Amino acid sequence: MTEPAKPGAAAPTAPLKKYARQGKSNATIYDIARAAGVNPSTVSRALSKPGRVSAKTQKLIEDAAAELNYHVNPFARALPTGRTSTLGLIVADITNPTFFDIIRGAETTATAGDYTLMLAESAESAATELTAARRMLATVDGLILASPRMSDDEIRDLARDKPVAVINREVRGVRCVVPDVNKGIGEAVRSLAANGHHKVVYIAGPLPSWMSARRWDGVRSACEWSHLDAVRIESSKPTVEGGREAAREVLASGATAVLSYNDLLAIGLMQELQAAGIEVPDQISIVGFDDIFGADFTTPPLTTVRSPLGECGSRAAAMLLDTLHGSAPEVAETLRVETELVVRGSSGRLINGT
Repeated sequence: MTEPAKPGAAAPTAPLKKYARQGKSNATIYDIARAAGVNPSTVSRALSKPGRVSAKTQKLIEDAAAELNYHVNPFARALPTGRTSTLGLIVADITNPTFFDIIRGAETTATAGDYTLMLAESAESAATELTAARRMLATVDGLILASPRMSDDEIRDLARDKPVAVINREVRGVRCVVPDVNKGIGEAVRSLAANGHHKVVYIAGPLPSWMSARRWDGVRSACEWSHLDAVRIESSKPTVEGGREAAREVLASGATAVLSYNDLLAIGLMQELQAAGIEVPDQISIVGFDDIFGADFTTPPLTTVRSPLGECGSRAAAMLLDTLHGSAPEVAETLRVETELVVRGSSGRLINGT
């Protein structure tokens, strides 16, 4: 007959292993305390602030926690602290490669700060974005908005609740990371002028896009400086399909060079023009924006204005962490990062005008 365990003594290992094999995944600190033969308060100290118990006890508790498949519940931890150690990120279109590096940059910085990144998308809808933001703010410590579509006032209202950082848009009173488009666009327009082009068409992005308007301002200013004509056409959507649909209007404009709101539009435009027998870049040069993954996979490879997207994501996450740790400037700042032209095969000297 098995002798009952004495009070305070560690539980035998055999039942513990059987308990773990049964797949119990919601173990508590009380389960760990019973398995390790210590008080629940000792378990709490060991798991939340290692170093406050002896090395021997710490090892005993960690082994018991691993055996029981115990994981810290951030929402339970948030009850006394108000913190979940999570950051939220909302992107306009999760299928758009423009956001891949932003997500990676934010994730890397969040992880280095011992935070978890939660992701959502707005599908280019301001209403969906606002709903997602309100729901996320209920469970995260801070929120990153990448290319947001909602109004400035709505963003400021969110920032009054918890720390918010914005990418690809400038909102007064909110911390922002904004690519400075003027340098990259200036380099692109000067390159087109040097290659014999006299008229440039800009394919715009979504009407609510703050960045699309800034890029058009940059194109107009650079073209005026280089004595080039600039015209703007609207796109149905900032996708490859949107670029295809813009092809007829681009040809009708008489322009021999194109600057598009993003690389996806540029790729779609190139595909449609080539299908119609238009030679790129001999008859028309095409320049994209962002330098997304795959921009150099096209034939010819796409010339583009590169935005440091990974840096934008990393800097935005760092802004939130600094704010949460009390080390951020009191006045919300806008951080500007430089863009640059990456010349590939889709732009060049004009040989046969359209």
